[in-house]
Amino acid sequence: LVRIVDAAMLGAIERYVKQAVVDSSGQVSSSALVSASHLFQSSPECAAVVKKWLTEATEATSSPNEMVQFHAMQLLYQIKSHDRLGVSKLVTQYSQRNSLKSPLALVLLIRYTAKLLHDEADEGRIGADGSSYQESSSAVARAGYTFLESSLRHKTEMVVYEAARAICNLPMTQPEDMSPAISVLQLFLNSPKPAARYSSMRVLAALANTQPRLVSKCNEDLEGLIGDANRSVATLAITTLLKTSSESAVDRLLKQISSFLSDIADEYKVTVVRSLQQTCLTYPSKHRVLVGFLSNFLREEGGFDFKRSIVTSIVSLMRAVPETTESSLLHLCEFIEDCEFTMLSTQILHLLGELGPSTSAPARYIRFIYNRVILENSAVRAAAVAALAKFAAQCPSLRTSIMTLLKRSLADEDDETRDRAAIAVSILEQAMAANPYVAPPEDAEAEDIPPDVPVDGDTAAYVLLEPLPMNFDKLERSLKAYMATPMSMEQQEPITLSTLPIVEDTVEEQQVAASGDVNMADDVMGVQISEAAPKKKEPVDPAAAVYAIPELASLGRAFRSSQPVPLTETETEYVVECVKHIFPTHVVLQFMVANTIEEQRLENVTVAIDDSDSETWQVSGEIAADGIAYGDKKNCFTILQRSEEGVDASALTSSTFACELKFTVVQVDPATGEEEGDTFEEEYPLEDLVVATSDFMAKVAVPDFRKGWEALGNDNEVLEKFALQFRKMEDALASVIDFLGMQACDGTGTIKTPGKPHMLHLSGVFMGGQQVLARAQIAMQDTGAVLKIAVRSEAEDVSRMVADCIN
Repeated sequence: LVRIVDAAMLGAIERYVKQAVVDSSGQVSSSALVSASHLFQSSPECAAVVKKWLTEATEATSSPNEMVQFHAMQLLYQIKSHDRLGVSKLVTQYSQRNSLKSPLALVLLIRYTAKLLHDEADEGRIGADGSSYQESSSAVARAGYTFLESSLRHKTEMVVYEAARAICNLPMTQPEDMSPAISVLQLFLNSPKPAARYSSMRVLAALANTQPRLVSKCNEDLEGLIGDANRSVATLAITTLLKTSSESAVDRLLKQISSFLSDIADEYKVTVVRSLQQTCLTYPSKHRVLVGFLSNFLREEGGFDFKRSIVTSIVSLMRAVPETTESSLLHLCEFIEDCEFTMLSTQILHLLGELGPSTSAPARYIRFIYNRVILENSAVRAAAVAALAKFAAQCPSLRTSIMTLLKRSLADEDDETRDRAAIAVSILEQAMAANPYVAPPEDAEAEDIPPDVPVDGDTAAYVLLEPLPMNFDKLERSLKAYMATPMSMEQQEPITLSTLPIVEDTVEEQQVAASGDVNMADDVMGVQISEAAPKKKEPVDPAAAVYAIPELASLGRAFRSSQPVPLTETETEYVVECVKHIFPTHVVLQFMVANTIEEQRLENVTVAIDDSDSETWQVSGEIAADGIAYGDKKNCFTILQRSEEGVDASALTSSTFACELKFTVVQVDPATGEEEGDTFEEEYPLEDLVVATSDFMAKVAVPDFRKGWEALGNDNEVLEKFALQFRKMEDALASVIDFLGMQACDGTGTIKTPGKPHMLHLSGVFMGGQQVLARAQIAMQDTGAVLKIAVRSEAEDVSRMVADCIN
């Protein structure tokens, strides 16, 4: 019946369903309760009927049948889920009454209690003063925690586990709050049931990420599980031990892991390798032991994913612990001597070319690289030639010997290898002729020997070492944007990187830059390492709608386009959104107007902008939209021109404009669309439109923020301190990024360590192509968030204007 009943029919059979809910037969009652749950989800009309069955559902929770209690509790929560006070009363009533005998119903009640406590914490009513749940000022927190803690003593393992898991996942818990739950989970570790051991291990493994000291009291039991017959349990035990053990216990753990790794599948090995990487970051002094341990398994049998995870870990450790660089590079050199995976070999060779020349003895790596030229396939040979060229470019003392090796590849059978060698040889010959290397005397003192680096203006260093200012994906998008600009292809000036339009990062690139969640291949190697990379969605140029209008061709190329800004609610008669297209001296406002009235067609649609209060902008033109039928969305445009006083970039401060939609209404027949009745002029008020300073900032990440920050210098630096009215660090962080309109870099767009001050790195390109970088520290205090920000750019007035965006 549930599948075919609608709201009208439900009203007719409501009496029978309500009787079935309280039927003495458990099967009948459960069926009615499950049916009611499905009906509640089927439509709002049916949900309104089911809400009237609250009394019957409450009565069903007293049934002696455990399954009826479970389904009744589920329906009660479903009915009250949108009523916070109702949920609070439901949880309080049943947690104190102790009338539920069904373990499944108790598990539900525990989950509802945990959800309620999470909501209390999100609203700032728990943990703000640092007190434990038992001493909290919130009555809901105290009662909820008391119920969860009492459930740890239930006779059913299912209920005990659920209560322990809920306590461990509560926000802002103190150690004394979690101790009872950890003691219970410790007992589960010795259970004869694999499911109990695995479930408790999962909770402890997750908890070890944030509270390793609390979990460490289970270490003795965890060590006993390393040899567990269930490999999932054993893997979790090892990864948890690596997080909780002391530095002195690492060597002993590695001995136990070495015998274990050879017996498990690659998917478990990858998990262990990641934990070893985290251990090395925790105890940097153990890097030699851990990197040596990882490199030993590079030479063991294993699949691509396993070997890639080890290489990724070693490379990440080189970044985090620079002392590991030279020993790690030697381990990777030994690995590629016998590596069966072409992709990994080419990535490692690329890494050697990037990092090897800056080590204390770069010549030691030449032999390993040249062996790949002799012994490997064409892809690896090409990568080896490129690596040798980078060594020669960065180390003038090695150029003569490397030239000899490169010339041997000029006759290679592979086109790519031969071409790379030919380019490298030609460039190096020019550089060696212009700046010949003079070796220091043999008896020279160490401090008298000049550093082995290329001279300023060295051709080889510039061509072979300097990266492009943008990656190839951005270069392609920039060229397409250049070609799409009206009249651009008729210009006589040559196309250079400086004349190409600036393209903002895509949404995916912005998310990666903000979160720092980057694959080793993307971050270190510069290319995708996965075997089947997903096909990227082709970005659409938002300014294409402007370029298609001949009247706007004279404005030139758009600097950037904003995201659509709603100027009405989505449920109104006319829905309007605005996209701001930024040009050198104009802003084109593209209004996307949708008609939701069947009996009307809109003609001569424009948006009137009131510019009387703005000293910077003046309305210089409008382009109307015609024939917007029901369900259609069309564009109209309003052009703002910068006044002569506002030509200077420093005048691009925030401006607010009152907007009004003006149009002619044509009455039409909804069925045929033919005109009927009179036409009349109509006006419709819209929300105010803000043209902010951040609209003139393109979100463009920099490859190396620290290098870019130092290059800009502090000549045009602006320092400011602000008090922000935010209670949560996440809200303050998102708002600062939004205020400035810049791109978060180096993974600083997400909070890694809650409770501590957060450092935010931001980059962007301001109108006119000026690079802007900002460093901001956000700290939470009792009165709200405190922001300290430093902004650097190529002009002090731009730095000041960007810093003032916070106001």
